Amino acid sequence: MSSTTHSSEREHVITEQDLYLPIANVDRVMRKQLPQNSKISKEARMCMKECASEFIAFVTSQAAERCNVENRKTLNGEDILIAMHALGFENYAEVLGIYLAKYRIYELDDVENRRQKYLKRKAKMIKDTNEDAAEMDVEINKFNSSLFPNSQSQNIDKENPDAAQADDDASPHEIGAEFWVDRPEDLKHLWD
Repeated sequence: MSSTTHSSEREHVITEQDLYLPIANVDRVMRKQLPQNSKISKEARMCMKECASEFIAFVTSQAAERCNVENRKTLNGEDILIAMHALGFENYAEVLGIYLAKYRIYELDDVENRRQKYLKRKAKMIKDTNEDAAEMDVEINKFNSSLFPNSQSQNIDKENPDAAQADDDASPHEIGAEFWVDRPEDLKHLWD
């Protein structure tokens, strides 16, 4: 047997850290519910950590059984609520159901807000890109005008498209083609 096969067959060892909630989180929740100057003993924190972890495991296992019966692999909020009702925690389940509904509304609003921000950023980026392209066109036209000062094709009159058509019908000599071609007579056959 190779070493890779051996390591993949090895089981994950479950430690106490994997079973219980982090003590800092439990401590923070406890402190929020007590007066500011209250002290919490280590034994009280450990007891609360174990009880809260056991409660979560108890409800989750009930919800997981429901998922197994329905051939699903993912637990959702409704599974937890149904498990709490089945275990006799109706009062908690009712409050948790209200909280879950409000949380989902908040999440939808948050997603919509992020979507709107994204669309605004995208529109601004497109606008900036178009402005940059227009500026670049102006710079290119200036550059071309400096290279070809007699060229009418670089300064097409946008208000008078007939003038542009007249330029298209003109011979290369009339639009400054002598700048591009050493011997314009070689291209005479193109416009005859």
